[in-house]
Amino acid sequence: MGELSKLPNIGNKVEAQLNEVGIETVEQLKKVGSKEAWLSIKAIDSSACINRLCALEGAIRGIRWHSLPSEVKDELKEFYNLVK
Repeated sequence: MGELSKLPNIGNKVEAQLNEVGIETVEQLKKVGSKEAWLSIKAIDSSACINRLCALEGAIRGIRWHSLPSEVKDELKEFYNLVK
């Protein structure tokens, strides 16, 4: 597909969802941030879970989401629980 699927954690499905919400480049994803990108995806896909949020953050950082620092995972989990 496009350039987003070249990032860690971003497959064709997530890239298509990002494109659908108007995020088509790595630069746009970094500018929007993982939380806002995830909220946009959640608006079109109610199954968007904490793993997808972490995947987006990992993609922005250029790492697999499993390798995110624990404090970042905790922050994302807190955000997820507030908005889910």
